[in-house]
Amino acid sequence: MLIRSDETADIQTPTGEMRVHLFRPARAGRFPAILLFSEIYQVTAPIERLAAMIAGQGYLVAVPEVYHEYEAPGCVLAYDKPGTDRGNDLKYTKPIGQFDTDNVALVAWLRGHKACSGRFGAFGVCLGGHLAFRAALLPDIEATACFYATDLHTGTLGGERHDGTLARAAEIRGEIMMVWGRHDPHVPYEGRRQIRDALEQAGTALEWHEVDGQHAFLRDGAPRFDAALFLQGMSWTNGLYQRVFMAQP
Repeated sequence: MLIRSDETADIQTPTGEMRVHLFRPARAGRFPAILLFSEIYQVTAPIERLAAMIAGQGYLVAVPEVYHEYEAPGCVLAYDKPGTDRGNDLKYTKPIGQFDTDNVALVAWLRGHKACSGRFGAFGVCLGGHLAFRAALLPDIEATACFYATDLHTGTLGGERHDGTLARAAEIRGEIMMVWGRHDPHVPYEGRRQIRDALEQAGTALEWHEVDGQHAFLRDGAPRFDAALFLQGMSWTNGLYQRVFMAQP
């Protein structure tokens, strides 16, 4: 399916304007909207390609610049030490409540978009995996795919000692898929067990995958990229979205 990937919008949030990058089928129509949350580097070329792949399956994909309070619109942090340090600093500097109000504002804005069907899902990698999990707490979100989500087991997003994300797992009303690399140093086995236990105890509609990969195995062009796992992960994601969004609301 051909897509459009040349659209951005600056939307209002309680903490200022936030730039959103849009990817959607080129043909006319209304599609389920997927909130896609990036790594700490914001909307990089690999994130754009990831969004394009999902959009090509028939979705309106919206990628927000999550550090809009701190960086100018269009800012992309480099995949180097200064960029990594800046990205990691900001994920602890930005209060967690501001990530949440961004999500609420984004869903409200998308609801009025001409290409949105009024149904919503989420997707995220790394920091974005945690933010997608936070988005899943909204009643509008029907299906969520989280890849190697960081800081869930430590509860430290937003610089908090206990950010409360896992404690709120019972609020998730849609389906959620969690995907992990077994060699990810950011989320060791004990952390993955803690996350799964919280979701199981909450009775969440859960799909769980652990693969023989490292952190950021979806990021094409990087040393840890695994093309086979990328295709497998996208197949799981497409299966989740098709199952949920092909069903009647």
